[in-house]
Amino acid sequence: MFSAAAIAVVIAHIFAVWRALKGPTVFDRVLAAHTIGTAAILLLSLLGFLTGRPEFLDIGITYALLNLIGTLAVLKFFRYGDLSHAGEEEPAET
Repeated sequence: MFSAAAIAVVIAHIFAVWRALKGPTVFDRVLAAHTIGTAAILLLSLLGFLTGRPEFLDIGITYALLNLIGTLAVLKFFRYGDLSHAGEEEPAET
């Protein structure tokens, strides 16, 4: 049963890689990269469960945090053009 789940995750991983290569916009590619990271975390968790090594879950949690922070940083960079932007919108001139 867990091997079927691993096969399903690998298939989802392949679709995400395809989307990252063919994505029409940068945001589609960033979303695909985040999905690839999520699929890698799922594979790490399944591998840890199948081999009886719970340390892989700790590695997966750490990778999940890095994946989230990296995705947010890339999206902030593409939206504002700078990572040090405070996030406040400039008022529109009327």
